[in-house]
Amino acid sequence: MPESLPPPLARGEAFGSWLERQLRRADMSQADLAAQVGKTRAAVSAWINGRAEPRDETKARIAEILGTDLAAVVTRTVDVPTGRPIGWHHRPAHADGGREYGNAAAFAFDADLSVLAREATQNSLDERCDERAPVRVHYTLHELDGPHLDAFLAALQWDELLPHYTEASRGNQKVSRSLRSALEDLSRERRLRLLRIDDYNAAGLTGPEYSDGRFAAVVRRQLDSHKVTGRRAGGSYGLGKATLWATSRFGLVLINSTLSEPHEGRTAGRVIGRVDLPWHEVGGEAYAGPAWLGEPDTEPEHEGVSRSWWADDETLRGLHLGRAGGEAGTSFLIVGAHDASGDAESLQEMHDKLVRALADGFWAAMLGGRSAGPLLEARVTTLRNGEVFVPEKRVDPHAHHPALSRALQAYLDGDTVTELTSARQVVRADVPMIVTPLKGQGRPRDKGREHLAVLLLTPAEDDDSQLNRVVCMRGNRMTITEHRPRDLPLGTTPFQAVLLAGYATGRDGEDVELAEAFLRASEPPEHDRWDRTEELTTAYERGALTRLKEFRSSIDKTVRSLLGKREMARTGGPAVLRELLKLDMTTGPMGRRTQSFPTVRNVEARIDGRGAWHVTVHLRLPDASDPWVLAPVAKFDVRSGGRPSVEWELLVGSESCRAENGTIIVEPGVRTAVFSGVTDPATHPVRGGYARLAVDVPKARGGVA
Repeated sequence: MPESLPPPLARGEAFGSWLERQLRRADMSQADLAAQVGKTRAAVSAWINGRAEPRDETKARIAEILGTDLAAVVTRTVDVPTGRPIGWHHRPAHADGGREYGNAAAFAFDADLSVLAREATQNSLDERCDERAPVRVHYTLHELDGPHLDAFLAALQWDELLPHYTEASRGNQKVSRSLRSALEDLSRERRLRLLRIDDYNAAGLTGPEYSDGRFAAVVRRQLDSHKVTGRRAGGSYGLGKATLWATSRFGLVLINSTLSEPHEGRTAGRVIGRVDLPWHEVGGEAYAGPAWLGEPDTEPEHEGVSRSWWADDETLRGLHLGRAGGEAGTSFLIVGAHDASGDAESLQEMHDKLVRALADGFWAAMLGGRSAGPLLEARVTTLRNGEVFVPEKRVDPHAHHPALSRALQAYLDGDTVTELTSARQVVRADVPMIVTPLKGQGRPRDKGREHLAVLLLTPAEDDDSQLNRVVCMRGNRMTITEHRPRDLPLGTTPFQAVLLAGYATGRDGEDVELAEAFLRASEPPEHDRWDRTEELTTAYERGALTRLKEFRSSIDKTVRSLLGKREMARTGGPAVLRELLKLDMTTGPMGRRTQSFPTVRNVEARIDGRGAWHVTVHLRLPDASDPWVLAPVAKFDVRSGGRPSVEWELLVGSESCRAENGTIIVEPGVRTAVFSGVTDPATHPVRGGYARLAVDVPKARGGVA
């Protein structure tokens, strides 16, 4: 008869599931174990099914049979040694002949360090464990060469991977060409860059190997977001994780996770690697492309597939996957990290770009105050062969975005005002947004539920490069988009503003939850704007897009009211700028303006300490079937002689237009556009303050209307 159940153990995996897995790993049947311990098959079956546990003397005998000690059987926090080697398992080609020449999800984003930092950090924020403390992310760049490189490649089993890389690189597809270039560079330079992203106070890759859970969503699946905190999550498409593989020149990422809840009785050191290759053949065998580094699985339905394993400290050191302490979270190691944009090639440039990207995307999440603590801490370190190359830099939101940080800090501390009377104050106002009902849930003629977003506005700093913008966010306070208010009067005091919507307001309630879901549905995979999406139009009643447009108009109206539009319009702005700034607008016969070409609605301008003019030009455009190609010209209206042109040091488009090669391009159908420019002081014939500035916006040569 089966022995009686003892009191439950305080730790470790359930005895039955642990024993069943050890028997599979040892290629031993229940009957074999029963014979060796001198028990019936029914007794062993009862242990496996959790109906009973063996006595201590029987456990000691089981430990002897499995080649381990009694402690392993009692605590059940380790697997017994089996000699199963860690290796790469390559997915066989599809039986129907289908082929994928790369992971399509990786093409959803640019292989850019800024995009990587945005997507990876957003995923870490979405998995925050203890809401009383921030998520901590640490980006570590590490360049290896010489013996350090050789040791890492040996730990990675590079010799086993190389034939697959070689064959996968022979094709003419984009991924094959990129792999070919990466292999050639590695062979010639014998140098490799790693980028490790560690997060702490995050959930870790919990869950089973193959069925639903965080682990399978990241390691095994595409387009599976699996956000447990989905209501507040920044991501919703399940695409962001693809940026990890896209940033690797070899499509290769190694993972080490410390779990917030045990799997197989353990939490620390769950390791697996994944490589994404195009379809290829090696030794006459065809492979689909993906491969996993792990331990051969013993489950019958997954026989031979590489599953995650629990790595020891020595293995983690060899793979550069060691984590500091035992706090839950995940480390992703991108092998062959690069920035495909081309603007960050050296280690220093990559380091600086990561710092800027973290500051630009998550400055608001890094702030805390009396009403709420910071959600995030971020730092960047760069090493070379294990030695510090660029010292660790903790990202300080006040250093990168002082005015914006001041605005949000005042809100978190409860220090906002209702009217600006000094340059350091922050004024607050509510901005109404109507949330359209979901299809089938609205009443006739019901426009929806009102949600009050929060607008915070403060005067800009003197050295701010971008002015008169509203930085919009929701959820975990990641920057979503920058909105440029329209119809601001000339002479408006330069400002910075923050818009908090949904859970970013710090409030709870039905309207907050509805607004959060509505705005999330209006975001594309890049999560960089609130606009028309398929989810918005299919999930919500008609009028959803109109409600978003009304929301933007409400933002503009609120900004104008906070700035005191009427008084500023009456005074015309500071006298110095009124005298110095002159606007040239093309006019029709008899001086009357015609609408057959773009006209200027408004210009904001200031002179910085170098004497450079900073101008923001608001255009009104007639409807056209072709793009407008405009060539803005800045001229100095000096006291005598002609008006010499000066060059632009910087020309930047907005969400409604783009800058290319010194021109502003506006797509067909766009009726209003905004661009900004900074003149080059080196081309000024006189100091900026000694002349008036004239701005012409003619069509570029060859431009179409």
